[in-house]
Amino acid sequence: MTPADLVLTPTGLRFMGRTFACSIGRGGISDRKTEGDGATPVGEHRIVGMLYRPDRICPPQDWAMPILPGDLWSDDIEAIDYNHMVRAPYPHSHERLRRADPLYDLILLTDWNWPYSQKSRGSAIFLHQWRRPGYPTEGCIAFSRETLRWIAERLQPEARVIVRSR
Repeated sequence: MTPADLVLTPTGLRFMGRTFACSIGRGGISDRKTEGDGATPVGEHRIVGMLYRPDRICPPQDWAMPILPGDLWSDDIEAIDYNHMVRAPYPHSHERLRRADPLYDLILLTDWNWPYSQKSRGSAIFLHQWRRPGYPTEGCIAFSRETLRWIAERLQPEARVIVRSR
């Protein structure tokens, strides 16, 4: 491990010598992640992208990509583009990336089950803003807005998110 790794611990997420409060999936931590189980998957997950809402925030890094109207994430295990970013109109099950609430104003994308996704292994493990402290996610790792921004401004592409079974 290096200081540039993001390491999930029982007390929060450690990054660059600091530990930050965070929320994980309602299903806890799992080494058998499946679609819809609400679990945060065990493993070493690379950060492969950063998305932001240009109408709400400035890009935290020059490699961040804007979330545009019509940007979606496929969560349909039968779709050929399962666990990939897609555009509306999209006939399969999906999640909107451009939300009315601020949860996805800034998203750090991981390589969980990507780019070669396996059916039912689970989609889209993001690092994003939480609803409130301690409120569980659907499997993602969530932070306060300020913490997420602090991490994003210092993050290097290909950094690792390390999640171990507890």
